[in-house]
Amino acid sequence: MQLARETIGSELQRFEEIFNNAMQSDVLLLNRIMADIAAHKGKQMRPMFVLLCARLCGAINDGSYRAALLVELLHTASLVHDDMVDDAMKRRSAFSVNALWKNRVSVMVGDQLFTKGVLLALDNNDPALLKIYSAAIQQMIEGELLQMTKANKLSFEESDYFDLINAKTASFLAAACAAGASSTTADPGAVQVLHNFGQRVGMAFQLKDDLFDYGKTDVGKPTGNDIKEKKVTLPLIYTVQHADPVLRKKILYIVKHQHTDKDKVNFVVEEVNRSGGLRYAAEKMMAYRDEAFQLLYTFPPSPTRAALEELVRYTTDRVY
Repeated sequence: MQLARETIGSELQRFEEIFNNAMQSDVLLLNRIMADIAAHKGKQMRPMFVLLCARLCGAINDGSYRAALLVELLHTASLVHDDMVDDAMKRRSAFSVNALWKNRVSVMVGDQLFTKGVLLALDNNDPALLKIYSAAIQQMIEGELLQMTKANKLSFEESDYFDLINAKTASFLAAACAAGASSTTADPGAVQVLHNFGQRVGMAFQLKDDLFDYGKTDVGKPTGNDIKEKKVTLPLIYTVQHADPVLRKKILYIVKHQHTDKDKVNFVVEEVNRSGGLRYAAEKMMAYRDEAFQLLYTFPPSPTRAALEELVRYTTDRVY
């Protein structure tokens, strides 16, 4: 991501100041928690996509920074709530809000971050920005609920999988790119192209995450964790669809009834590796990446376009 950081280096520095200011509170406990969250923030890829898409269409302005701040506030809120729902003890190698302050505080902190984001748009008379992100949040919530309702009826259909990751992951990155573009251009065509671009990148990003779970590299989470949580991802779907009847029955039984047995999970992981499931999912990931490039290349060559291309390559080439 070096080129991206060089291209918008001063803008990222300003964003960092804006984000840190937004995380401050007059409530002592909340200020302490917010400071801890800010200290362990991630790579901030979404704000980078926002600012680069804004630069691609015009000059970065206050609306661009609001779009970047809003996406980071909403994303952080979703992580706090996710850790609470999943009872996760760690987030980015640090203790989660849930681990330190338990469910009640986690709910309020997530709600506070979400409310900050909404007020940011309303206070600056930016309903278009709020509409873009609200639509994505609605998709995310519907995706989560859909996954919950199907938890006991595991689907091994590719279409269901792609619908789910589009709702849970891709929709939010699509909104980030569209929000950045809309802050610097009034051309609805350009905004839509970058929305579609972000959607393709988001699909590729989630496929990469799902590949990690069956890989051999230490990526900070246990291999086979998706199976333990009965999450059906594309490598597993491909394996089940191409297995002989006996093996298919065995894999399905393990996923449904023995997903907490380490040896059984390892057996499924090995079968996914052997079957070509990883290769198939990687091919789909690269196809989405290439679609993203095709959309990006409708814009003329520039350092900003090159930085976005690098950022896209990072999503598929990263090792963690």
